Amino acid sequence: MGYESTKSSIASTFKQTGLDYIDLYLIHAPYGGTEARNGAWRALVEAQQAGQIRSLGVSNYGVHHLDELENYIKELESQNGKGKGGEISVGQWELHPWLTRPDIVTWCQKRGVIAQAYCPVIRGQRFDEPILQSLAKKHNKTPAQVLIRWSLQKGFVPLPKSVTHSRIEENAKVFDFELTPEDMKSLETADYSPCAWDPTTSND
Repeated sequence: MGYESTKSSIASTFKQTGLDYIDLYLIHAPYGGTEARNGAWRALVEAQQAGQIRSLGVSNYGVHHLDELENYIKELESQNGKGKGGEISVGQWELHPWLTRPDIVTWCQKRGVIAQAYCPVIRGQRFDEPILQSLAKKHNKTPAQVLIRWSLQKGFVPLPKSVTHSRIEENAKVFDFELTPEDMKSLETADYSPCAWDPTTSND
């Protein structure tokens, strides 16, 4: 994290991949403090302006981190001109019915930021939940397919992860059914239960 280390990481990415440009580059987590976060963003903006990166984003930022970055983008624009501060195009978070992050999702929706959902099937940890089993049976789908469909209907871009060929194929077969409003409501919970890490709460 930081300006120089991010510039180095970008250079390393091109060296390792041999690509001419990167479609999307994300800051992986908000750790490191304000100066480091801002420096990392500035390095990404410079790479984007040089034609090396198409779109920029962040991962695991809490609303306070997002607000901080939004203010820094305005600061860069005041120094360098309108449109010269970069734009948060994509944000990536753990998102599923047991971790809906309404504050972050609302922040993104108001600004047109695409929300990508990692761990959308919660690593299989909730597959035995009665409501999930019921919906899977109702739609003749697997619990994973129900969760991916939930994510899509929430407007997220789900990022299911698997190394098993059959599961990869299964995860893609979610466009031949739709959860009803009642189904979606039945998956509403008040839980805040990450199955992975949660840097959004970091205050450094």
